[in-house]
Amino acid sequence: MDTKEEIIRQFEAQTAPFSPETHEQLANILVRFTLAKGDLFLREGEICKYYSMVAQGMIRLFYNKNGRDLTEHFSYEKGIFVSLESYFRQTPSYLMIEALEPSVIYSFPHDPLQNLMRRNHEVEHMYCKMLENSLIESQQKADACRFETARERYHRLATEHPEVVKRAPLIHIASRLGMTPETLSRVRAGLL
Repeated sequence: MDTKEEIIRQFEAQTAPFSPETHEQLANILVRFTLAKGDLFLREGEICKYYSMVAQGMIRLFYNKNGRDLTEHFSYEKGIFVSLESYFRQTPSYLMIEALEPSVIYSFPHDPLQNLMRRNHEVEHMYCKMLENSLIESQQKADACRFETARERYHRLATEHPEVVKRAPLIHIASRLGMTPETLSRVRAGLL
């Protein structure tokens, strides 16, 4: 999955069918980025200017709190990612976006996407579906932290996103699940 057309088809698969004109309009604004492992796509305090999809590799969204590095989200092939508040409000982000592996991402720049959305109802619908999916995912994460045990949270991640369990460093998985690395080790060993 490393062409603009393939990426547009993936956005379409996650939202709604597009006309050939919409495909072309979206392809015209889509931007490709190549990241090395450890590269930051977004730094704290920068404004998030892109709504992105991973074509190859894995990225994570994270923030620092009281000197601790806390993972908010992982995204890998076909996964969408964005610093939502920064992107929608065009204000500085508290989140950072880092490549955990060499990665290729495709991104819709904020202003061209907004302009296209005003003129094209299919793009407007895509944008609404992307926002809806992001909000649902945020709610599911919040509910898991509130209502599930450490073991249940790990099992859900392993079931729904096995690539994260296989590819992401355990310290980042633990912070994403709201547990210490030691607790994650006990969960993985079946002790909890």
